[in-house]
Amino acid sequence: MRWVSVIFALTVSAVLYAFVFERDRVDETLGLTRDTTEPTPTVATDTEEAEPNVPQQGRVSVVAMESIAMPIDSAVVLRGRTEPARTVEVAAEVSGRIISAPLRRGVSVEAGDILCQLDPGTAEVTLAEARARLDEAQISATAAEELAEEGFVSTTRRASTAASLEAARAAVRRAERAIEDLTVTAPFAGVLEDDTAELGAYLSPGGGSAHCATVLQLDPIKIVGFVPETLVSQVSLGANAGARLSDGQGVRGTVSFIARQADETTRTFRVEVEVPNPNLRLRAGQTAEVGVEAEGTLAHLLPASSLTLDDQGRLGIRRVVESNAGPVAGFSPVKVVRDTIDGIWVSGLPEEVRVIVVGQDFVTAGAPISVTLREPAS
Repeated sequence: MRWVSVIFALTVSAVLYAFVFERDRVDETLGLTRDTTEPTPTVATDTEEAEPNVPQQGRVSVVAMESIAMPIDSAVVLRGRTEPARTVEVAAEVSGRIISAPLRRGVSVEAGDILCQLDPGTAEVTLAEARARLDEAQISATAAEELAEEGFVSTTRRASTAASLEAARAAVRRAERAIEDLTVTAPFAGVLEDDTAELGAYLSPGGGSAHCATVLQLDPIKIVGFVPETLVSQVSLGANAGARLSDGQGVRGTVSFIARQADETTRTFRVEVEVPNPNLRLRAGQTAEVGVEAEGTLAHLLPASSLTLDDQGRLGIRRVVESNAGPVAGFSPVKVVRDTIDGIWVSGLPEEVRVIVVGQDFVTAGAPISVTLREPAS
């Protein structure tokens, strides 16, 4: 029994040695083969899409959108106030006492309406005298003309009577004009800013008070604003304009005047917008915010959240910039053109740009990024 155990142990040892140390020779003896080639790693083809949202090593994952600039209407916004189209202080041209009842402030008047009536005094007597002298001068001139034709009157006498006739005519015109000036009328349709001169008041143009009334023309009314010198070139005569008054009223008009000289203190230019005011609901002196239509510009519609600041505090956006090493983040300053419920219209960017809309606050200019594109705003 002991020899059997020894023989069994030697047999097992020989078999283990053959399979461990002489494996290749055993396989050849038994006619077996073994594949010694290493497996080849699977490589994605060019037509296969890379799995999205998987950032490359060392790159920051961001989301960007393709944006194409579109033309939009622009406007120059300025603060202003309403003013009368015309303001005039009506004064008497001759001296006299008021004999008409006063008109109260706020009353609407038409062109030619009587504002103040002066006492005629001796004006009518003066006119009658002037007309009598005219008749006399006319007779003398006619007689001198007839005698001159017959050679009984000298040329000098003939010229003298003709001059006297013209002087008499002039005196009549002065007397008639003096009577016309006794009636002070409204020069245009408008509203009285104050009461007309009181009954019994004496008006005297020569050094005294000749004020009869103040008339404002409020239809149309003007909205006056001041535009900075950097924007005045964008405003043109006849341009459409809209304004919102302090009480919420909205009005529309056209630009009627642009100053050619800037204010010495503020370096701004006066701009006037003419607005219809048929029912006089607009009053002079109201504050208004005016938007003047300007030439259209190319702008991008972006989410408001995409705006950020650079290290110098400039407002702008982060965008995708292609480089030899792959996409990197870039910064572009922008100018806000208009704020809408759909987003912010900005200018100052190329016509086509990829704007980073998610992750822009976590990258700086030149930082390598892994980009995922999303649909642009409608």
